[in-house]
Amino acid sequence: MKTYDVIVVGGGHAGIEAAHAAASLGMDTALVTLDKKMIGNMPCNPHIGGSAKGIVVREIDALGGLMAIAADKHPLQVKMLNTRKGPGVQCLRSQQDKYVYPEIIQDLLGKLEKLTIIEDEVVDLSSDGDLITGVILASGETLPAKAVILTTGTYLNGRIISGRDIHDGGPDGAKASLHLTAALERLGIEMFRLKTGTPPRIKKSTIDFSKGSIQPGTEDRYAFSYSTTYFRPVEEQLPCYLIYTTDKTLQIIKDHLKDSALFDGTIVSAGPRYCPSIESKVVRFFDKPRHQLFLEPEVEDGESIYLQGFSTAMPKEVQEEMVHSLPGLEHAEILKYAYQIEYDALKPFQFDNTLRVKKFQNLYVGGQICGTSGYEEAGGLGLMAGINASMKLLGKPEVVLGRNEAYIGVMIDDLVTKGTEEPYRLLSSRAEYRLLLRHDNADARLCEKGHKIGLLSEEAYERYLHKYQRINEAIEIMKTYNVSDKAGLNDYLQELGFLPTEVGQKGFDLLKRPNVSYTRLASLMDELKDYRDLDADAVLSLETKVKYEGYIRNQMKEAENLVKEESMLIPEDTDYLHMDGLRLEARDKLNRVRPKTIAQAARISGVNPADISILFLQLRKRKK
Repeated sequence: MKTYDVIVVGGGHAGIEAAHAAASLGMDTALVTLDKKMIGNMPCNPHIGGSAKGIVVREIDALGGLMAIAADKHPLQVKMLNTRKGPGVQCLRSQQDKYVYPEIIQDLLGKLEKLTIIEDEVVDLSSDGDLITGVILASGETLPAKAVILTTGTYLNGRIISGRDIHDGGPDGAKASLHLTAALERLGIEMFRLKTGTPPRIKKSTIDFSKGSIQPGTEDRYAFSYSTTYFRPVEEQLPCYLIYTTDKTLQIIKDHLKDSALFDGTIVSAGPRYCPSIESKVVRFFDKPRHQLFLEPEVEDGESIYLQGFSTAMPKEVQEEMVHSLPGLEHAEILKYAYQIEYDALKPFQFDNTLRVKKFQNLYVGGQICGTSGYEEAGGLGLMAGINASMKLLGKPEVVLGRNEAYIGVMIDDLVTKGTEEPYRLLSSRAEYRLLLRHDNADARLCEKGHKIGLLSEEAYERYLHKYQRINEAIEIMKTYNVSDKAGLNDYLQELGFLPTEVGQKGFDLLKRPNVSYTRLASLMDELKDYRDLDADAVLSLETKVKYEGYIRNQMKEAENLVKEESMLIPEDTDYLHMDGLRLEARDKLNRVRPKTIAQAARISGVNPADISILFLQLRKRKK
């Protein structure tokens, strides 16, 4: 019987990246999924990116993953968010075609020689001590494996809830995986219950869009992948629309709170705090007169419109009332009703920062089974699980991204040190070094690493090197030369509200001023004539490096101090439970997390600075 190097369980966004990474790194890989046609499916909002999430997609691309490439193939709309704010929070969001995106993903996976896709259900794992030896399928077949990666999404004991309509099921009408949780618990793995939800889908031809405010894409050449060369013109993109709930909407919700599965005791599991149901928002923000909603297309050629912000656990007949109370949707037809889904995930602290389950040498996890939410979080975790399982089998060092290197690093560190009691979602506020973890510089942070791992192609790596060579050359020219077209410069300064200048001005100093653009300065400097063709992505990187030079330098110094703290390793056999001086809560938390470094220990909830001082002294005493 064939033994696979890596078996990936689940064909969602985590499973896709895990399988792609392992197969691309030379591992003989099997992806086991309940339904091949559902690989890459987007059961909730078919968009990629958003706050912090868009930066994760670029990080996946810089490391050699698939999500960015697929998202750029056929976007319905591309929008840069937070453009009026600093570069540390700017990020890209792309509305996708619900049917086309999975087709693109499936085509990309189909080209991998080392990947076999198997349509079946994994119902158990075979093991020998602390080694997982394979997976057992519903068909009765056992597939031997050297490593297994669980990327089961929201399928484990999935339960679909819409008011009083409750049944077993996975997302988007799929069947649930009803046996694997019990198998994991038999292996000593602790599980807990989470939930998420999705809003109704509305028939496009029954909506009066004139009652909404049109939300177009961003007029510029933006993409997730650094390899993308085609950018869909904004005039060809599909618009979204902004509407608001009405007084009638809020009254209907208040009158029917007793009918919502979220308030009648049916649902007791935790949902994502930053993506609540509409009834939860009405209760939590009781004094708010209205809530914003977005009408977003799910397909290029089709009728399905996603009602963003209107997730609910109300019965279908109440959903009808709620939808018809909205402006422009008075006569709308619901194509698919909203529902909530409960599912099983691993309790926090059971996997380490390589995403390996601590009880086993070769079992890894990625995506929503880790306690996260979102396609992007899943993709980042799946990618790292695939990389680390492969590195382990190849006898190479496993890869851990620092909090100063990537949002993916922030997410994994948060999960393994702080845990989560609700579906974890990435936000820019979670990153203390967000000025270093920008949309524009994911390649500068991670391309070198992706190339060294072996996932990033030579062509992509050379493109990255060439880009930053030109950026650095342009910056040096601006530092060296004054702007040659003085008349043009003074016209430009006055246009921006600055006083004209009588003395020579270096391009570098001018670019530090608010609203001064590199593109305009380059047109005024003969020395930059060969650098006027920098694309929008390179220009954004250049301008950010110059305009925020001081702030970036300060954060880099802070990050360097963090790296020094991370180098203070804690021996694996440290006995926290009997360590004199530690508070009981600190002993328990340190023992559960088993931090690898002093810096990681300091980030654990319930461990205070006094505990860290005692830990440090005890470790120094032991070292002597």
